[in-house]
Amino acid sequence: MREPQVELQSVQIAGLGERLSALRLCEAPALRAMQSSLEQHGQLTALTLFRPLGGLEIIDGFKRVRAARALGWATLTARIEELDLVEAKLRLRALHAGRGLAELEEGWLVRSLFREDLLSLPEISRRLYRHRSWVWRRLMLVEALDPIVQTDVRLGLLTPRAAVAVSRLPRGNQQAASAVVVRRGLTVRQTELLVEAVFDCTEPAARAELLEQRLNGAAPEAVPGRRPTRALRNEADAMGADVLRIRDVAARLIARLSAAPLEVFTPAATQLLREALVRLPPVLQALEQIITVRASEERP
Repeated sequence: MREPQVELQSVQIAGLGERLSALRLCEAPALRAMQSSLEQHGQLTALTLFRPLGGLEIIDGFKRVRAARALGWATLTARIEELDLVEAKLRLRALHAGRGLAELEEGWLVRSLFREDLLSLPEISRRLYRHRSWVWRRLMLVEALDPIVQTDVRLGLLTPRAAVAVSRLPRGNQQAASAVVVRRGLTVRQTELLVEAVFDCTEPAARAELLEQRLNGAAPEAVPGRRPTRALRNEADAMGADVLRIRDVAARLIARLSAAPLEVFTPAATQLLREALVRLPPVLQALEQIITVRASEERP
């Protein structure tokens, strides 16, 4: 997105709207750091605002505004850009292209554009300059993640990366897993190991029992060292790795589809999964056709 040329001006912060704050994280340590920065150095970066329906809304600078209010400041320097709501959301991401948004923040942005502004996924992909698979993954992350777990993240009880790990679990286990992470103070890697342990339990009752034990029991053991990934040597090696990967993914997908109906997820996630599954058979048929051709070729 082109950087708008807008003059800076002083604005009263008391009435600034925070409609887009639902798309951002504002963790307490970051807010305290911002307050300390304002006290020591003053305002270093201007706010970015837009004017949707007369009032001023924040695009970028939520922590600066909240920290300034806590300090009793009345005004801050800002640039006011003439944007509509969709453009403001796109601008929010453009302003963080360097340091980036958290995966959950990206997911909230995509969901907002998709659910509230009714943009199609291809249109979101085009306007965010990201591949459709990236847009799909971000949307599914927040659609499948329990709202209570998302609230835990907003409250600073759960880190965004730990929430991403928890999102892999069935919805019925996510709140319990989040409670384990919060109470036991698990690291992100320990959270990932907890998720793997839950998946190792094939029965729902066993999963619930394991999470109850972890909630009241000892913390997981230290994370063992990872074996280095073997580098691929040539095209044949890469093709063989793809064959093994597809076989493993297919087996995993078959097991998951067989284990439970799609209705166990949220209605929104169920709808998206159905649409994705409907688009999968043509790809598999094309793969089957080329496999049949190549496998039947005689060796020269």
